[in-house]
Amino acid sequence: MASISLLAFTYSSLIIHFTPYQVSAWGHYHLTQGFASLPLNSSNLVIQKPYNVPVDQRSSFKNGYNKLWVFSTDKPHSVTSRTNPRTEIRITGYDYSSGVWQFEAYGYIPNGTSGVCIMQVFGASQHATTLMLRVYNGSLSYYRGAVIVRNIYNRWFKLNVIHDVDKSKVKVFINGILKYVARGRGGTSHYFKCGVYAQDDASYYMESRWKNIKILKKCD
Repeated sequence: MASISLLAFTYSSLIIHFTPYQVSAWGHYHLTQGFASLPLNSSNLVIQKPYNVPVDQRSSFKNGYNKLWVFSTDKPHSVTSRTNPRTEIRITGYDYSSGVWQFEAYGYIPNGTSGVCIMQVFGASQHATTLMLRVYNGSLSYYRGAVIVRNIYNRWFKLNVIHDVDKSKVKVFINGILKYVARGRGGTSHYFKCGVYAQDDASYYMESRWKNIKILKKCD
């Protein structure tokens, strides 16, 4: 499998309760079975950051991981945008409208980062996104709703998000274990993003770190 570290509806959902069979069936060994890992290079991974600062003032690459940070007082990513401050890796070249797609990476959220989206599936019919994974006071949550994982701070975790467009379903795995299933939210075009994107009640400083990013597509 190819991988790269770079520089640079309604809210209806279903919380999954696990059995040993489910963990085995959806464990990390099987997550990418039947998927093709797509080639990534720097042209596929575009960093969106406050428009008035250079990229190296909001992102860095060292020790094998990408560090992205933003302040709640920062500008948006373009002069015309009215969105909140962000420093995100936007996956380009793999926008999709059908099929089954998967995002895989290792993430790290330092203590104190809160009120922030760290990963999203962009695109929906009545909303901007199909999925947002947010951090509030150390807990990883689905938007500002159900808590997916508590005590996420200061540790590397493996994140897999599988989006089945045709079945309108999104699955979230942490460290190879299925943690959450949500309904899709429609839309005709989607793509993946990760980083820090300020939400309500954002901390002044927000940071996330990412390594071994992969994009996979289920084989036909």
